[in-house]
Amino acid sequence: MSNRVVVTGMGVISPVGIGLKDFWSALVAGESGIDKVTNFDVTEIDSKIGGEVKDFNVKDYMSRKDAKRMDKFAQYAVAAAKLAVEDSDLEINDSNAEDVGVLVGSGIGGMETFENQTKRLIERGPGRISPFFIPKMISNMAAGQVSIQLGAKGPNATTVSACASATHAIGDALDIIRRGDADVMVTGGSEAAITELSYAGFCSMKALSTRNDEPEKASRPFDDERDGFVMGEGSGILILESLESALERGAKIYGEVIGYGMSGDAYHVTAPDPEGDGAARSMQMAIDNSGLDIEEIDYINAHGTSTPPNDKLETKAIKNVFGDLAYDLAVSSTKSMTGHLLGAAGGIEAIASLMAIDNGVIPPTINYEHEDPECDLNYVPNKAKELDVNVALSNSLGFGGHNATLIFTKYQQ
Repeated sequence: MSNRVVVTGMGVISPVGIGLKDFWSALVAGESGIDKVTNFDVTEIDSKIGGEVKDFNVKDYMSRKDAKRMDKFAQYAVAAAKLAVEDSDLEINDSNAEDVGVLVGSGIGGMETFENQTKRLIERGPGRISPFFIPKMISNMAAGQVSIQLGAKGPNATTVSACASATHAIGDALDIIRRGDADVMVTGGSEAAITELSYAGFCSMKALSTRNDEPEKASRPFDDERDGFVMGEGSGILILESLESALERGAKIYGEVIGYGMSGDAYHVTAPDPEGDGAARSMQMAIDNSGLDIEEIDYINAHGTSTPPNDKLETKAIKNVFGDLAYDLAVSSTKSMTGHLLGAAGGIEAIASLMAIDNGVIPPTINYEHEDPECDLNYVPNKAKELDVNVALSNSLGFGGHNATLIFTKYQQ
């Protein structure tokens, strides 16, 4: 029989707050973390807004020497992981290090390092490239650095599946513990792609919102006037632990991870399947994996990117799975406040889902002002809603047609 897996700690670095308490308080209050981009000169860029992490002091989490050898995405991952370990009251030492693994997803990796070193190559030649260029840039270094900083010697890997990366990471970590290959997994996602080249690329695709005069209102999932996503950055890390291990050390349990599903659209490199077939199959697989009936699900933390295609197809996918029950569900997109953290999105959204269960409050979809006839579910508009949430489902859908779904439930003995 497979191990039951619970969540015993969570750490967040996000545009709406650093640390679990500030993150959750902001979501419940409906506060936006979107503002003018300061990380680079936006003069010639169509989209000038983003969800930047504010007041992050890297020296709070690591030495200056270690920080200089990490891209920002790895710094965020290490910081969130240390917060999660502290929250879990988990001690990693020689006696258990091999039973603690790390699986952290990232969609892009060290984009800032890549850009800076490319400029150096052009301006100063190949002899001036940093010896840390490669180990700072590659996407697996969030997981690698978390493992090094924590001393975790168990299973160690990275998922790279665009905006589904963190959700795949958590789901794969779930399976690692279920089959007994680790007692604890430090898992989630990290991203720091608010850079000039990233923005230029997404703007070229017409994917980003250009509501530059009202940054805090730009991310408006399911709203009829949505015009693209708003990029965010940060990291969401969870401590997944076998129930036996958690009970043995008397850990606080936020909830249980009971379902994981994933699928492929096999449709297009960037556009989602307009019928939502892949997203629907991912949700159905997670439900089947959980052993629950569809009527037992109370809340869906939607992928909800604020792009015209995504919100429409996700709504359709939810209806395809839940039928008439879809209209009884609370569905919200916390991206309305945080922006879209790309490969890290599933990490902070898993945390939001678990906090909804733990606190009996569903975070809202802010900026919901104009009804879209094709998006007609209960999106918990503009204000948080008190609700006894026993089961929450979280979706992540990525470029390339990658779909991933997790299901969390209240812990019961």
